[in-house]
Amino acid sequence: MSLRDPELYEDVLAACQEVIDPELGIDIYNLGLIYDLLYDGDGHLWVRMTLTMPGCPLADVIFQTLMDKLREIEVIQDVKVELVWQPIWSPDRLTRYARIALGLR
Repeated sequence: MSLRDPELYEDVLAACQEVIDPELGIDIYNLGLIYDLLYDGDGHLWVRMTLTMPGCPLADVIFQTLMDKLREIEVIQDVKVELVWQPIWSPDRLTRYARIALGLR
């Protein structure tokens, strides 16, 4: 997961960290839900991500919040979020921060 512009990459990651999964209270980046970020250099960002479980009732809220946060970044004009199920999400994708917040080791 990388973008060629390090500053843009940091801005995108910061925006992802502002999107909280309402059920778990942890952001989608630290939950390990973001799989790929692709930027075309012309204002279009493509996000491949997953959810912790199929049928998440708050998926639309998460996606819309993510798109809104990413569009706040000046160079991003359009965001496409693609929901993928492969590879399947597992707790192994949690960051150290998320593990601590969830009380896992």
